[in-house]
Amino acid sequence: MRLSEAQEGKEYIIQQITTEDEELDEFLFSLGCYSGEPITIVSRLKNSCVVSIKDGRYNIDNQLASAIFV
Repeated sequence: MRLSEAQEGKEYIIQQITTEDEELDEFLFSLGCYSGEPITIVSRLKNSCVVSIKDGRYNIDNQLASAIFV
């Protein structure tokens, strides 16, 4: 399932990230967002969502959330 379809407050494990932008892949990796890592949706906003990865919280847009499979 895509992260954009996931429930708020539930922890998921990232299965894969499918983007065609290498810089975006590197950026996500620098945040700690890669296969095998836990991720939680803290809250949803109109065009984005707040996620918790490791010890940080990040705001990602819905397009990026659709590229993350959990």
